[in-house]
Amino acid sequence: MSPAPTTPTRTPIASLAVELRMAVMRTSRRLRQERSVDDVTPGQYSVLAFLDVQGPMTPRELAAREKVQPPSMTRTVAALEQLGLVGRTDHPSDGRQVLVSLTEQGATVVRETRKRRDAWLAKRLAEATPAEREVLAQAAAILTRLAAS
Repeated sequence: MSPAPTTPTRTPIASLAVELRMAVMRTSRRLRQERSVDDVTPGQYSVLAFLDVQGPMTPRELAAREKVQPPSMTRTVAALEQLGLVGRTDHPSDGRQVLVSLTEQGATVVRETRKRRDAWLAKRLAEATPAEREVLAQAAAILTRLAAS
């Protein structure tokens, strides 16, 4: 009789990678649920938040940043424009292009969504022990470093 097949065992680093990936994804998913408006998708919000940080950009630049095809970004920008969250202006040096920028209403959506997400996370952190918060502060620094590599 042959021995029963065994499942491969993970190394401690591989196990930590799985646990960390799942924790980061669940936290990210939960944070995305905190938003100031319901009619903006997570992908649309990503464009708004990027415009808030980077300033006006062409639809092609936005598509490259979001790693989507230009026609897809054209639809995203059109939807955001219809909601009054972005506007288009002529490109100052290239008459064939337009720049997309946040409207005041779009900036408010970004600001309010960030406030809600920060508040949700601060409330969860307040429930942790001081020692757990210290570990999370160290983990945040480590995750930031890993994401930059």
